[in-house]
Amino acid sequence: MPVPGDRVLNPAVPDRPPSLPQVLTELWELVVAYFKQETAVPLQQLGRAIAFGLLGSLLLGIGVVFVTVGGLRLLQEETGSTFTDNWSWVPYAIMTVVLLVGGALTWKMGTRRKQKRAAS
Repeated sequence: MPVPGDRVLNPAVPDRPPSLPQVLTELWELVVAYFKQETAVPLQQLGRAIAFGLLGSLLLGIGVVFVTVGGLRLLQEETGSTFTDNWSWVPYAIMTVVLLVGGALTWKMGTRRKQKRAAS
């Protein structure tokens, strides 16, 4: 029982400080929790984003190959005798140009910078 002249600011705090092993255990738990919060969770999110990006680029690459082969077969089969004999290389050249233009447009769209809006 406190003496009438003594003031107790926080009765939940014990009079004695915790022991050194208890402080070390709490410190370890704090460090582990901080590590999980600040490194492990963001790394998991980054890994997930990288996995989806790789999967998307793989599927997009497969789609480009299929469309290119389809376009090549279209040029070879549906143009009749236009691209035969000495002109058999032209469908390949056309599809190569189409792929280069598509790649250049994709590169340009990916590297463009957003224009800053002028304050009006």
